[in-house]
Amino acid sequence: MSDPVAIVARAAAQQLETEAGPGLLTEVEAVLATRDSPSAPPQYVDPVALASLIVAIASLAWTVYTDLRKRTATPSAEVVARTVRVTRRDQGQATAPDHIIEVVVTEAIRAAAGQEQAEG
Repeated sequence: MSDPVAIVARAAAQQLETEAGPGLLTEVEAVLATRDSPSAPPQYVDPVALASLIVAIASLAWTVYTDLRKRTATPSAEVVARTVRVTRRDQGQATAPDHIIEVVVTEAIRAAAGQEQAEG
């Protein structure tokens, strides 16, 4: 099975690359490659910081979406995005621009639908 967090992070980076600048997708790939590494640096600086943020939100959005799927057939993007924002705030994580969260959540839902079609 493909890594849904990686799929979501890549798709979101592709959509945000025109606004964030070239190289965002490359930075996301670098963060994805090191996210499970114990030697990964704890903080990144710009464009890497954005890439790291996208991967973190993708991971959280995927977790939120799959948890909500246990309670309702199709969780709305608004509910997932709101839950992501609240969870990040409650965990003391930096706030993320709403449009980044919305793009990542949209891609998470799109990836989930694609995964369901592949399995079904």
